[in-house]
Amino acid sequence: MTFNIQSGVRGLEGVAEVIRQARPDIVALQEVDRGSRRAQGQDQAAVLAERTGLMYQAHFRTTDLFGGAYGIALLSRFPVEALAQYPLPVPRGAEPRTVVHAVMQVGGREVSIYLTHLIRQPFNSDIRMRQSAIITALLAKDSRPKLLMGDLNDGPDSRTVRLLRRDLTDVFAASGQGAEGTYPLPLPFSPALRIDYVLASEAFVPLRSQVLRVAASDHYPVIADVRLKEAPEEPLVRGAAP
Repeated sequence: MTFNIQSGVRGLEGVAEVIRQARPDIVALQEVDRGSRRAQGQDQAAVLAERTGLMYQAHFRTTDLFGGAYGIALLSRFPVEALAQYPLPVPRGAEPRTVVHAVMQVGGREVSIYLTHLIRQPFNSDIRMRQSAIITALLAKDSRPKLLMGDLNDGPDSRTVRLLRRDLTDVFAASGQGAEGTYPLPLPFSPALRIDYVLASEAFVPLRSQVLRVAASDHYPVIADVRLKEAPEEPLVRGAAP
């Protein structure tokens, strides 16, 4: 699942209930507070981990707001072996952005999960393209099965998303059911933009994806069911006898 939770301003328990009902194994969260006045001093990732039973969690600060840390977060049912955080380019004075790389153990194999929240619309398309290029370069160096999850702030036909789709599959495009919009707009505009994604490398088979039309945030969360393919067998190489 990927879910922009709007810092829980509509109630963190509502966010937790959405996650509990969907029963995901991995959740990428955007707009998450830790220790801020807005969050009543709570570490929102830790609270959500406790309330959803996803015992592995981490918060990744991008900036400080309302007296606390603000950024993105990870919840996981799988053990997390390693974490790395990389800054993304932004215009001078703009909100900092980041991409996070988490390595997990899934069925005895290492799997990479990348989490991000790209710079906001309606402008900055060139910056989002630069951010996407940096993420693409990181992914290219990683031979593990990979998922990229987050709020990309761009549509499926944008340059930003098309670049990422060169080596990744948009799980909703491949297996989506129902309405696709993830960010509802007020009338008379389009009912909802699709800007939140789960993208998968060829090591995964997309099975099903859905946008959950819930009111726990200003975004709708996306759930994606994917199956990890069996690891390819290593070729047997026989050495010459001494």
